[in-house]
Amino acid sequence: MRAAAAPVCRAAQSKGCVMEVIIDTADINEIKELDSLLNVAGVTTNPTIITRSGKTPEVALKEIIDYLRPDQKLFVQVVSTDYDGIMAEARKINALRPENTYAKIPVSPAGLKACKDAKAEGLNVLSTSVYSSEQGFLAAVNGADYIAPYTNRMSNYGDGIQQVKDLIEMLRVQGLDSKVMAASLHNTNQVHELIKAGIQAITFPPAILHAMIDHPGTQIAVDEFSASWEKAYGRNELGL
Repeated sequence: MRAAAAPVCRAAQSKGCVMEVIIDTADINEIKELDSLLNVAGVTTNPTIITRSGKTPEVALKEIIDYLRPDQKLFVQVVSTDYDGIMAEARKINALRPENTYAKIPVSPAGLKACKDAKAEGLNVLSTSVYSSEQGFLAAVNGADYIAPYTNRMSNYGDGIQQVKDLIEMLRVQGLDSKVMAASLHNTNQVHELIKAGIQAITFPPAILHAMIDHPGTQIAVDEFSASWEKAYGRNELGL
């Protein structure tokens, strides 16, 4: 049985709380590998990610649903762009699993309206395609459970990292419960800055998580320890 993830909470700065590590992929093998290494809180997908899997959405999502524990979250994005279509798909997405399943809804005018009404129905919502702290704030006012600012893409319009930091602070000052889940990250320096700022969740491309895990200095140190042990005792295990 796979171990449950570490506890998380609304405010990452609170004692005993841990930032949620989310995997941004529909590749079931990547999900399994990273879940075996880390306390993974869930998986995000979007239409582009699912098309890259080379599988139909039905097959790709079923594989993920069958693998995830009940306490791990699944985020699936709507494809429709009109209000009625978004609402219909949000209901379908929330019904995919008994719990911990969220409809990702872009913060377009129709999406903001759908977010407000979906929350009124008791649906789980992540507001996505956020390009400014102001957009994220409005999504939080409408009750979104999570807000996903596109951090790196936001840098095309200004300082993306600062915009995300501002959003975190705006929600704290205004007493809003939405969690900020940073998305569209392209390097570990961006991750570093947002963890320091108290980000509540990050959805990681697998390549960035691997870059954080696989530091070359660690392997050098392990090789040195192993060589010293084998030279002294003629074996490569503790042997007690």
